[in-house]
Amino acid sequence: MPLRVLVADDHAMVRAGFRALLTAAGFEVSGEAVNGQEAVRLARELKPDIALLDVSMPVMNGLDAGREIQREHKDTHVVLLTMHAEDHLMAAALRAGIRAYVLKSQATEDLLLAMRAVARRQLYLSPSISKFAVDAYVSGEAAPADRLAPRERQVLQLVAEGKTSKEIGAILGVSTKTAESYRARLMTKLDIHDTAGLVRYAIRKGIVQV
Repeated sequence: MPLRVLVADDHAMVRAGFRALLTAAGFEVSGEAVNGQEAVRLARELKPDIALLDVSMPVMNGLDAGREIQREHKDTHVVLLTMHAEDHLMAAALRAGIRAYVLKSQATEDLLLAMRAVARRQLYLSPSISKFAVDAYVSGEAAPADRLAPRERQVLQLVAEGKTSKEIGAILGVSTKTAESYRARLMTKLDIHDTAGLVRYAIRKGIVQV
Protein backbone atom coordinates (compact mmCIF):
# COMPACT_ATOMS: atom_id res chain seq x y z
CA MET A 1 0.00 0.00 0.00
CA PRO A 2 1.52 3.38 -0.98
CA LEU A 3 2.28 5.94 1.70
CA ARG A 4 -0.35 8.68 1.86
CA VAL A 5 0.93 12.26 1.68
CA LEU A 6 -0.67 15.60 2.45
CA VAL A 7 0.90 18.42 0.41
CA ALA A 8 0.64 22.03 1.61
CA ASP A 9 1.86 24.99 -0.44
CA ASP A 10 0.12 28.23 -1.33
CA HIS A 11 1.06 27.98 -5.03
CA ALA A 12 -1.13 25.71 -7.18
CA MET A 13 1.61 25.03 -9.74
CA VAL A 14 4.02 23.96 -6.99
CA ARG A 15 1.43 21.59 -5.53
CA ALA A 16 0.82 20.14 -8.99
CA GLY A 17 4.55 19.57 -9.40
CA PHE A 18 4.79 17.81 -6.06
CA ARG A 19 1.77 15.67 -6.89
CA ALA A 20 3.35 14.54 -10.17
CA LEU A 21 6.73 13.88 -8.55
CA LEU A 22 5.36 11.96 -5.59
CA THR A 23 2.87 9.93 -7.63
CA ALA A 24 5.61 8.89 -10.05
CA ALA A 25 7.74 7.83 -7.07
CA GLY A 26 5.00 5.57 -5.70
CA PHE A 27 3.41 7.82 -3.07
CA GLU A 28 -0.31 8.64 -2.90
CA VAL A 29 -1.20 12.34 -2.55
CA SER A 30 -4.32 12.15 -0.41
CA GLY A 31 -4.90 15.87 0.05
CA GLU A 32 -3.68 19.37 -0.77
CA ALA A 33 -3.76 22.50 1.37
CA VAL A 34 -3.13 26.14 0.50
CA ASN A 35 -2.06 27.26 3.98
CA GLY A 36 -1.01 25.87 7.34
CA GLN A 37 -4.43 26.15 8.95
CA GLU A 38 -5.98 24.09 6.16
CA ALA A 39 -3.12 21.59 6.43
CA VAL A 40 -3.87 21.06 10.13
CA ARG A 41 -7.56 20.55 9.37
CA LEU A 42 -6.88 18.09 6.54
CA ALA A 43 -4.34 16.17 8.61
CA ARG A 44 -7.03 15.78 11.26
CA GLU A 45 -9.48 14.44 8.66
CA LEU A 46 -7.20 12.38 6.44
CA LYS A 47 -4.57 11.15 8.92
CA PRO A 48 -1.84 10.93 6.25
CA ASP A 49 1.43 9.07 6.78
CA ILE A 50 3.44 12.16 5.80
CA ALA A 51 2.67 15.88 5.71
CA LEU A 52 4.83 17.80 3.23
CA LEU A 53 4.64 21.45 4.27
CA ASP A 54 6.15 24.59 2.81
CA VAL A 55 7.48 26.77 5.65
CA SER A 56 6.37 30.06 4.11
CA MET A 57 2.56 29.94 3.88
CA PRO A 58 -0.17 32.47 4.71
CA VAL A 59 -2.57 32.27 7.67
CA MET A 60 -0.38 29.72 9.48
CA ASN A 61 3.20 28.98 8.49
CA GLY A 62 4.50 25.48 7.89
CA LEU A 63 6.54 25.26 11.09
CA ASP A 64 3.56 26.10 13.30
CA ALA A 65 1.31 23.82 11.26
CA GLY A 66 3.88 21.05 11.63
CA ARG A 67 3.92 21.54 15.38
CA GLU A 68 0.13 21.23 15.52
CA ILE A 69 0.09 18.15 13.29
CA GLN A 70 2.82 16.46 15.36
CA ARG A 71 0.95 17.27 18.57
CA GLU A 72 -2.35 15.83 17.30
CA HIS A 73 -1.11 12.94 15.14
CA LYS A 74 2.02 11.17 16.33
CA ASP A 75 1.86 8.78 13.36
CA THR A 76 1.97 11.59 10.78
CA HIS A 77 5.55 12.54 10.00
CA VAL A 78 6.28 16.08 8.86
CA VAL A 79 8.67 17.11 6.10
CA LEU A 80 9.33 20.86 5.93
CA LEU A 81 10.31 22.50 2.65
CA THR A 82 11.89 25.93 2.59
CA MET A 83 13.86 28.41 0.53
CA HIS A 84 15.52 29.61 3.72
CA ALA A 85 18.29 27.90 5.69
CA GLU A 86 18.02 29.83 8.98
CA ASP A 87 19.69 27.77 11.68
CA HIS A 88 17.28 28.78 14.47
CA LEU A 89 14.26 27.68 12.41
CA MET A 90 15.82 24.32 11.66
CA ALA A 91 16.69 23.75 15.31
CA ALA A 92 13.12 24.72 16.31
CA ALA A 93 11.70 22.27 13.76
CA LEU A 94 13.84 19.44 15.08
CA ARG A 95 12.84 20.17 18.66
CA ALA A 96 9.19 20.11 17.63
CA GLY A 97 9.65 16.51 16.48
CA ILE A 98 9.66 17.34 12.76
CA ARG A 99 11.66 14.62 11.06
CA ALA A 100 12.90 16.28 7.89
CA TYR A 101 13.94 19.74 6.70
CA VAL A 102 14.58 20.08 2.98
CA LEU A 103 15.81 23.10 1.03
CA LYS A 104 13.92 23.86 -2.17
CA SER A 105 17.22 24.64 -3.86
CA GLN A 106 18.21 20.97 -3.66
CA ALA A 107 17.47 18.37 -6.33
CA THR A 108 14.12 16.61 -6.36
CA GLU A 109 15.91 13.42 -5.38
CA ASP A 110 16.72 15.12 -2.07
CA LEU A 111 13.00 15.44 -1.34
CA LEU A 112 12.35 11.80 -2.23
CA LEU A 113 15.18 10.70 0.06
CA ALA A 114 13.62 12.75 2.85
CA MET A 115 10.18 11.20 2.27
CA ARG A 116 11.58 7.68 2.38
CA ALA A 117 13.65 8.46 5.46
CA VAL A 118 10.71 9.70 7.52
CA ALA A 119 8.67 6.69 6.39
CA ARG A 120 11.38 4.60 8.11
CA ARG A 121 11.15 6.90 11.15
CA GLN A 122 14.57 8.36 10.41
CA LEU A 123 15.76 11.95 10.47
CA TYR A 124 16.68 13.73 7.22
CA LEU A 125 18.29 17.12 6.65
CA SER A 126 19.37 18.53 3.30
CA PRO A 127 23.13 18.02 2.84
CA SER A 128 23.82 21.76 2.65
CA ILE A 129 22.20 22.50 6.02
CA SER A 130 24.79 24.00 8.33
CA LYS A 131 26.46 22.06 11.11
CA PHE A 132 25.38 24.80 13.52
CA ALA A 133 21.72 23.83 13.25
CA VAL A 134 22.46 20.21 14.12
CA ASP A 135 24.79 21.22 16.95
CA ALA A 136 22.16 23.60 18.33
CA TYR A 137 19.60 20.83 18.32
CA VAL A 138 21.88 18.22 19.90
CA SER A 139 23.24 20.54 22.59
CA GLY A 140 19.94 22.19 23.36
CA GLU A 141 21.49 25.60 22.83
CA ALA A 142 19.16 27.78 20.84
CA ALA A 143 16.65 30.55 21.22
CA PRO A 144 14.77 30.66 24.53
CA ALA A 145 11.41 28.93 24.82
CA ASP A 146 8.66 30.48 22.78
CA ARG A 147 6.67 32.98 24.83
CA LEU A 148 3.53 32.65 22.73
CA ALA A 149 0.79 30.03 22.67
CA PRO A 150 -0.03 28.49 19.25
CA ARG A 151 -3.14 30.65 18.78
CA GLU A 152 -1.15 33.77 19.70
CA ARG A 153 1.51 32.88 17.15
CA GLN A 154 -1.15 32.54 14.47
CA VAL A 155 -2.71 35.88 15.38
CA LEU A 156 0.75 37.46 15.25
CA GLN A 157 1.27 36.02 11.76
CA LEU A 158 -2.08 37.35 10.59
CA VAL A 159 -1.31 40.80 12.01
CA ALA A 160 2.07 40.73 10.24
CA GLU A 161 0.27 39.81 6.99
CA GLY A 162 -1.77 43.00 7.31
CA LYS A 163 -5.09 41.43 8.31
CA THR A 164 -7.61 43.59 10.20
CA SER A 165 -9.21 42.42 13.43
CA LYS A 166 -12.40 41.66 11.52
CA GLU A 167 -10.49 39.54 8.98
CA ILE A 168 -8.58 37.76 11.75
CA GLY A 169 -11.84 36.97 13.50
CA ALA A 170 -13.32 35.51 10.32
CA ILE A 171 -10.25 33.33 9.70
CA LEU A 172 -10.16 32.03 13.26
CA GLY A 173 -13.92 31.70 13.65
CA VAL A 174 -14.13 34.18 16.52
CA SER A 175 -15.68 37.60 16.97
CA THR A 176 -13.91 40.82 16.00
CA LYS A 177 -13.83 41.73 19.68
CA THR A 178 -12.05 38.47 20.53
CA ALA A 179 -9.55 39.08 17.72
CA GLU A 180 -8.88 42.55 19.12
CA SER A 181 -8.34 41.00 22.56
CA TYR A 182 -5.75 38.62 21.09
CA ARG A 183 -3.93 41.56 19.48
CA ALA A 184 -3.97 43.53 22.75
CA ARG A 185 -2.71 40.48 24.66
CA LEU A 186 0.15 40.07 22.21
CA MET A 187 1.24 43.66 22.67
CA THR A 188 1.11 43.32 26.45
CA LYS A 189 2.95 39.99 26.55
CA LEU A 190 5.67 41.12 24.15
CA ASP A 191 5.83 44.69 25.49
CA ILE A 192 5.31 45.95 21.93
CA HIS A 193 2.97 48.86 21.48
CA ASP A 194 2.33 49.22 17.75
CA THR A 195 1.59 47.05 14.75
CA ALA A 196 4.92 47.83 13.09
CA GLY A 197 6.68 46.45 16.14
CA LEU A 198 4.63 43.25 15.97
CA VAL A 199 5.55 42.87 12.30
CA ARG A 200 9.25 43.28 13.05
CA TYR A 201 9.01 40.73 15.85
CA ALA A 202 7.22 38.22 13.60
CA ILE A 203 9.93 38.57 10.94
CA ARG A 204 12.73 38.25 13.48
CA LYS A 205 11.22 35.07 14.91
CA GLY A 206 10.62 33.52 11.48
CA ILE A 207 6.83 33.50 11.89
CA VAL A 208 6.63 35.35 8.58
CA GLN A 209 9.38 35.61 6.00
CA VAL A 210 10.24 38.41 3.60
